[in-house]
Amino acid sequence: MQGNFWLRHTITAIALAPAPAFAIDDALLPRNLSPWGMFVSADIVVKAVMIGLACASLVTWTVWLAKTIDLRRKGALALKRTRALEGNLKLTEAAERAGDAHDAVAQLIQSCAKEAELSGGVLDDGLQERVALRLERVEAAMSRQIARGTGVLATIGATAPFVGLFGTVWGIMNSFIGISESHTTSLAVVAPGIAEALLATALGLVAAIPAVVIYNHLVRGITNYRALLGDASAQLMLLVSRQRDHRDFRLSRAAE
Repeated sequence: MQGNFWLRHTITAIALAPAPAFAIDDALLPRNLSPWGMFVSADIVVKAVMIGLACASLVTWTVWLAKTIDLRRKGALALKRTRALEGNLKLTEAAERAGDAHDAVAQLIQSCAKEAELSGGVLDDGLQERVALRLERVEAAMSRQIARGTGVLATIGATAPFVGLFGTVWGIMNSFIGISESHTTSLAVVAPGIAEALLATALGLVAAIPAVVIYNHLVRGITNYRALLGDASAQLMLLVSRQRDHRDFRLSRAAE
């Protein structure tokens, strides 16, 4: 009789005992910890950080595509025109071939021909200095034009990790607030905020690393393009010098 009493008492105590902490935590943990699920359940500030970093990443790849196509097209045309200047060509013929084109080397040729026309056929050292000054200005303008838009990549590469870090700090701060309000250190309270924080950090790196790599790649391409323009300017200066030595510097028409 006494044994049955203790058996019933033990069964009742076990039934009324609190559930293990890990069982409660498993029950309270979010069901969806995928990247999209974490984004949907994130705080509004963390969401704004994630959206901003995603947009920055989209801008990075858009600039890469546009600038890569632009550099290849302009570089090929500049190389073609520069090689044409290496032959036995007069400035008049070069200006006629360039016509009214708006590419960089064509503008170098047009600027050189314009200065020669304005000089009225006076063959002196001042002519070469004026031509060199004009070529230098055109080169600078074309270099600024081809580099336009790459500065945003440097900005993204420098700031994206810190933006992601801000999202990380905000997510961890929310986790501590949840601990304070629930008066528990349960994993169910801490895990969502930590997961959101880590996702913001990951997005910051996803935006920053390609931006830095692409920026360096485009800088090398722009440097090569500038070298092509320098070669074209050198060929034009040689052409002017040869025509000056032969006293054959008359132009058939003024270059536009």
